[in-house]
Amino acid sequence: MKPKTINFFSNARDYLGITFGCIIFAISYSWFLIPFKVAPGGVGGISQILFHLFGFPAGISMITINIPLFILGWIFLGKQFGIKSFFGMFVGSILIDAFEPKFLYEHHILSEMINTNYWSFTDNILLASIAGSVLLGIGLGVIFRFRGSTGGTDIPVAILKQYTGVSIGAGYWLIESVIILTIGIVFKDLNLIIWAYLNLFITTKIVDLAAEGIPSVKGAFIITRFEHKIKQRIFDELNRGVTMFHAEGGYTGRHHNILFVLVNRRQTATLRKIVKQEDPKAFFILFDVYDVMGYGFKTRILDFVEEYDSTYKKTEEIPQVL
Repeated sequence: MKPKTINFFSNARDYLGITFGCIIFAISYSWFLIPFKVAPGGVGGISQILFHLFGFPAGISMITINIPLFILGWIFLGKQFGIKSFFGMFVGSILIDAFEPKFLYEHHILSEMINTNYWSFTDNILLASIAGSVLLGIGLGVIFRFRGSTGGTDIPVAILKQYTGVSIGAGYWLIESVIILTIGIVFKDLNLIIWAYLNLFITTKIVDLAAEGIPSVKGAFIITRFEHKIKQRIFDELNRGVTMFHAEGGYTGRHHNILFVLVNRRQTATLRKIVKQEDPKAFFILFDVYDVMGYGFKTRILDFVEEYDSTYKKTEEIPQVL
């Protein structure tokens, strides 16, 4: 397949994914967070201040505030990320105003489900905070998964992610706290700070899961007298590579080999069975692996740089374990 064709389908997939994430993102703000002045900081929090104090449409405010941040994304994360950032920011912001409960009510859309006292889909701030946080995390995670952004503090978070390896969730905690405190001070309600931090906590957990997925790889260290038998059964039954470390017992001083292997979560039961059958006295350590890059495994790390370019070349397959 030609590089241009690959780029076309890759970009089309990304834009569809970003659009879907923007819909969830807009619903979280319009239906649950904005009516109760709850926001996990960011441009959304600033837009809420402008909305409640001056009546400025939240979506339009987001577009206006995002312009300088969009320029930063273009500079530090590249042209392609800049275009997708603009697309996500524009679509997400427009949908926030389009999904506003009052607007839907006046146009007889879902009007029977809207609580007109709060112009929300609930009259309970706790339910609104939880529902809005979960939906916001899912929406942002989906957008990031397709290498996009809704603008705002998503862009500095993405810069941190790309250049320092800081997780998306940790990036949000660092950047959003100042804005959350500002919201509480402006509205003279310290309860909003508590609600905002609850929102931020839930959102950061959900956004990491939605963007990077649940860890599905297990690592295992196996200390055994029958390493060759276990190694061969892992080859035959699990089709996984094995690395052997030469080690020395700290107490006994004896030299022996330690087997190291990576398996998918569904293969752990079979691995346990192999070890138990071959050596009931084996020392077996099983642990979660956050990320794996190599043949046979799919990385969880988000890369905001294009997967393909004009010098696209097919890479050779290499074993995941030596």
